[in-house]
Amino acid sequence: MKEFDYIIIGGGCAGLSLAYELEIHKKLEDKTLAIIEPRNEYKRDKTWSFWKIMPHNFDDCVIKSWKNFSINIPGKTKHIECNSYPYQSIDSGLFYEKINKKLKENKNIIFYKDVKEISLENSFVFNSVPELKTDENNIWQHFCGVEIETKKNFFDDEIINLMDFDCEQKNDVHFFYTLPYSKNKALVETTWLSNMKDNSLKDYDNEINDYIKNHLNLSDYKINFKEEGAIPLFYPTNFKEKNKINIGTAGGMTRLSTGYTFLNIQEHSKYIRKNIDNISNTKIFNISEKYKFLDKIFLRVLKKNPKKMPNIFFSMFYGTSNTAIKFLSNKSNIFEDLSIILKMPKWIFIKALFEK
Repeated sequence: MKEFDYIIIGGGCAGLSLAYELEIHKKLEDKTLAIIEPRNEYKRDKTWSFWKIMPHNFDDCVIKSWKNFSINIPGKTKHIECNSYPYQSIDSGLFYEKINKKLKENKNIIFYKDVKEISLENSFVFNSVPELKTDENNIWQHFCGVEIETKKNFFDDEIINLMDFDCEQKNDVHFFYTLPYSKNKALVETTWLSNMKDNSLKDYDNEINDYIKNHLNLSDYKINFKEEGAIPLFYPTNFKEKNKINIGTAGGMTRLSTGYTFLNIQEHSKYIRKNIDNISNTKIFNISEKYKFLDKIFLRVLKKNPKKMPNIFFSMFYGTSNTAIKFLSNKSNIFEDLSIILKMPKWIFIKALFEK
């Protein structure tokens, strides 16, 4: 069986980001790479969004950037500027097209559908497939969104609605998310933070239809694109192994309090590329332990006090938006951390600190 210097298991966001990072920095000129990905074709299937807190390789895949966002709870709306760190959305179709076009230029890179087609014996493996422990009490961020288009101009495309909690909660945490790509086109998404036991929470189509009709007051539109997914807000059980590094969600690159993963993947890819010549002896890249600790407390509060979460998210953005954005993007300093902590309701977080 054919052997390779490097093998990437999973040709999704993490696997392709790493392959692209290695290729554009000429780390694969005299090395061979196999990418294991079962899909038959790459097409738009996701939207990755984040505050641009650091540079990345995919500015030409950005659908739109915004410097304003809003958060709603019943009876209150907060409008927030984010000039320093614009909010961006990446079209996965453009992302796949850009990367695959570049990778095809290198004959040392070969795609396979199944890992059984090649030998792993003498390769260094980068694995992006998470092993997830089955526990019905685990919290997920599960969502469904549609890109809608209207005949007439309808949306204010200068501002996104990041979280609209003015909707049915069902003893969990539920919000809608609206990203206007233009004055007549927007992504509207229903998002739940919950375990997956209650199937009624997955009535996504009716939730979205009701929101568009009764909250956006819109009836004449067409659907161009639909996406659906679930992000685990708990760490996978992938073990550290010799000559293997886990990447993406499998490597702990998902921020558990937010679900944000894309920029963490880019930072991890750069770290691997810089250390690729001595990768077997390189220290594992991780999201800072302080965020893991704080996210653990945050999720305990979410599980025990779901009805309080809309107000908690809302209060996070009192004061300067840069502080909250940097905290949610793993780039805050100790003073910014304290600023966020002091905005939280003290007693329920203190209780959560001592719970298991």
